[in-house]
Amino acid sequence: MELGEVLRRRRMVRSYDASRPVGPAALERVLAAALRAPSAGNSQGRDLLVLRSPADRAAFWELSAGGRPGPADAWLAGMRTAPVLVLALADPGAYARRYALPDKPGPDRDAASWEVPWPDVDTGMSALLVLLAAVDEGLGACLFGVPSAARGALRERFGVPAGHRFVAALALGHPAPGEASRPSRRHRRTLADSAHDGAFGVPWGG
Repeated sequence: MELGEVLRRRRMVRSYDASRPVGPAALERVLAAALRAPSAGNSQGRDLLVLRSPADRAAFWELSAGGRPGPADAWLAGMRTAPVLVLALADPGAYARRYALPDKPGPDRDAASWEVPWPDVDTGMSALLVLLAAVDEGLGACLFGVPSAARGALRERFGVPAGHRFVAALALGHPAPGEASRPSRRHRRTLADSAHDGAFGVPWGG
């Protein structure tokens, strides 16, 4: 699929066809695409925790959304049908180690002083590539946050190292019938609203 078509088709899918598993080869290609994301200093400080078994997925939802009303929550009911969950994890320690090396001189060697959390930015870019690669494979995906209150229990349940940070989660699978025709609920800002030409406040194309 051409990139332009992938971008036009990309949307957050919130309900999946539970009868159609994600093929192993397609899943591997989606995960491999995430590794093509840029990485500050080539630090490569991100990991993908893939939950495929029903038991693992059920544990994730129980720990992260156990307090939400199941049948009454349409979003949760739809998301629970995803056959694959991917937790995108940032490893700030990898950046600290990389920027402490002699080939990284300068004022930004101390990763703890960075104003921009580059481990999270890089991990977010990997998550975006998962979203795009899913479209290219004929799949749907949805990026969502991991509740702060659940992170300790999730860390313990899935053996996530203490130094790793939960950035986002992604649901992945074949869209449920009718999901593609679901109307968008949000207004997308135009290029003129979002791009500034030469100075902030000067609209693109103005």
